[in-house]
Amino acid sequence: MLVLMAIEDMLTELGCTSISVAGNLDKALALIAEEPFDLATLDVNLNGQISYPAAHALSDAGVPFAFSTGYSEQAILEEYGRHLVLNKPYSISQLTKVLTALLDGSQPPALAA
Repeated sequence: MLVLMAIEDMLTELGCTSISVAGNLDKALALIAEEPFDLATLDVNLNGQISYPAAHALSDAGVPFAFSTGYSEQAILEEYGRHLVLNKPYSISQLTKVLTALLDGSQPPALAA
C-alpha cells in the first residue's frame, strides 16, 4: 500500500489529473471496461493475482501500458515482451521516461535514474 501511495504521489507531481487505482484483478478489469485511459502502468501481481487478464483487456482497448513489477523482466510472458517494464523500486525519473515513451509511442532511453 505504501508503494502504491508513493506512485500516486509521483504521478500527481508529474501533473497527472486523473489517476485510477485497482488493488486487485476484478477492480482492474472493471476500471478498464468503464473508464477511458490515456495510458496505464500495471503491476504483474495484483494482491496475489497475476494481472495478465488486465494486460489483455488494456491491449484490446488500445491502451498503451507498461508493467510495473518487483519480479525480473523474465517473469513477463513472451506475448507481452514488447511492453516496457518498470522494475520496482523505480524513481520519478524512470517513471517519467516510461510515461513519455507510452504517450509518444517510442522506446525510452535507458531507465537508469
